[in-house]
Amino acid sequence: FNPVTNIKFAVPVTGLVSLKVYDISGREVAELVNEELSSGTYNFDFNASHLSSGIYFYKLTSGNFTDTKKMVLVK
Repeated sequence: FNPVTNIKFAVPVTGLVSLKVYDISGREVAELVNEELSSGTYNFDFNASHLSSGIYFYKLTSGNFTDTKKMVLVK
C-alpha cells in the first residue's frame, strides 16, 4: 500500500477491541482502535505517510481472539 490502506474486520460480540500496527522490530507505530465496539463490521484507514517503506504488522484483539497480518508499505 502507499501511503493509506483500509483495514476491515468484523466483531461478533460487543467488547473491547484493540487494533495496533507494529514495525518489523516489534515496536508499536500506531494505535488505530482501543475501545469498546458493538458487534458489526468496521473499516479503519491507516495512513502511513509518516513511516518509511518496509514490512509492518497489524494486530487485532477482541476478547479471546487475536490475529496478526502482514502489510508491505512501498513508497
